[in-house]
Amino acid sequence: MGRARTLFGTRVVAVVSAAALTLVAGCSGGDDDASGRTKDGKTVVTMGLFGVMGIKETGLLEKYMKENPDIVIEAEVAGDEQTYYTALQTRLAAGSGLKDIQGIEIGRAKELADTRADKFVDLSAVPDTDHFLPWKQNQVTTGDGKVIGLGTDIGPMAVCYRKDMFEKAGLPTDREEVAKLWEGDWSKYVEVGRDFKAGYKGDGVAYMDSASGLFNAMIYGHSEQFYNKAGELIHQDNPVVKDAWELASEAATHGLTAKLRQFQPGWDPGLANSTFATAVCPAWMLAHISEKAGEANKGKWDVARAPKGANWGGSFLGVMENSPVKEEAKKLVAWLTAPEQQEHIFKEIGNFPSSEEALESPTVTEATSEYFSGAPIGRIFGAAAKEIPDEQVLGPKDGTIKDTFSQGLQLVEQGKSPEEAWKTTDERIKKAVD
Repeated sequence: MGRARTLFGTRVVAVVSAAALTLVAGCSGGDDDASGRTKDGKTVVTMGLFGVMGIKETGLLEKYMKENPDIVIEAEVAGDEQTYYTALQTRLAAGSGLKDIQGIEIGRAKELADTRADKFVDLSAVPDTDHFLPWKQNQVTTGDGKVIGLGTDIGPMAVCYRKDMFEKAGLPTDREEVAKLWEGDWSKYVEVGRDFKAGYKGDGVAYMDSASGLFNAMIYGHSEQFYNKAGELIHQDNPVVKDAWELASEAATHGLTAKLRQFQPGWDPGLANSTFATAVCPAWMLAHISEKAGEANKGKWDVARAPKGANWGGSFLGVMENSPVKEEAKKLVAWLTAPEQQEHIFKEIGNFPSSEEALESPTVTEATSEYFSGAPIGRIFGAAAKEIPDEQVLGPKDGTIKDTFSQGLQLVEQGKSPEEAWKTTDERIKKAVD
């Protein structure tokens, strides 16, 4: 789910695009209005997307319209997923202003499935959709079996690192050797950071971009994170969350982070100005790093296996129940999420497929990244995808809680004690959930 992407991937950019402002202002695509549902005698299908989902950016919409000349697709893309989701909630409550097809971020999936499933078309009977990873579709399936979306990408994780900076710090630069430094344990990743800090000769370069990136990587490798299977909030007592908080806080208090939040102001300039040496990177983040770090840093970045497998991010496409063109929209969603289109998006911008069939294709398994020093990204992220838990328990406020923890860790980076920051974070979470 994409690169300047979604919230979890999120993948969230700070600048709200003109399209996002249009979405907030309330341009309706799902209603019969003066603009009509036809244009030049063709059926119009509207889409509301966010970040860089790859659907508009890789030419797929043009291809579909060429193959289906009776269809016109109008897609609006909001740069910031949080702004997008706020607007989507407003429109769902009002029952108007919705596009025919709406993007769904993984952190919002459970909330929408639990509270707004009636607003979405049931896609469980759409033909030829048995190619998805089982746990992917489970994330948008209600208790009574209704499927409110079809999966686009997933977010298997690795570590992106600067070879030139590792060499300057006296560390190995070969991706296999680098992966062995922290294999099996995220605490080893932090220990490498201590070695980096001790060995790097120069100012203004931190080992990692953010404490929150490390926190996310650790918790998303487990089935239960903020909620248990019964739907109860467990962040306070879950050792997975506690361990991630403690290790991320350790990295922050020992000066190993650049004190940034991914996709928030300052992070893009940090990439462009080479102010940090590593970033925990889901597959969808590679496109964003290569764009923002720029040509000047091409070949300086590489990708190594993460200490442990995890999934951070991923999205879905849902069809709205009030759409006057539901059948056309369902066909479009099925086509866009089919293995062939998922392979295409991966080849173009690196969003990792949620289709098992696409994952096994040579397009994915043999893929390398020229920007990231020829790294075999298909093999690296493919191996990480196999380590993702078969079941990931989502809760209705997963996205909000994740953002709140990120804000809390930034308090630690700004000098607040981990204990005080945890207390503040816990209070904010309980308020948000209530």
